[in-house]
Amino acid sequence: QVQLVESGGGLVQPGGSLRLSCAASDFALAYYAIGWFRQAPGKEREEISCISNRDGSTSYADSVKGRFTISRDNAKNTGYLQMNSLKPEDTAVYYCATAVECSDPWDYWGQGTQVTVSS
Repeated sequence: QVQLVESGGGLVQPGGSLRLSCAASDFALAYYAIGWFRQAPGKEREEISCISNRDGSTSYADSVKGRFTISRDNAKNTGYLQMNSLKPEDTAVYYCATAVECSDPWDYWGQGTQVTVSS
């Protein structure tokens, strides 16, 4: 049973924007931190952002800082990743995941959504 479902990926030109969504179906997302990850072909999975469930604090990888913004809407049981100023090197499969806190092991994962930034 899939607990998290990502959506919003697609093909975009360099400099463009996308907003990814992470919808939880079988549990209350409000009790969890939400992390966003990506994995490009031939590369290791990279944690790019996380938002706490406790104080709303956020963190970003240097590779996306200043361009991506993480947020959440607990009433909709959904997390978001707004991606601006996209670069070809942002091309990857993007995943969301949940944890008790951003520093804790990840409990649930989505199936991923493809983001492709053209040259």
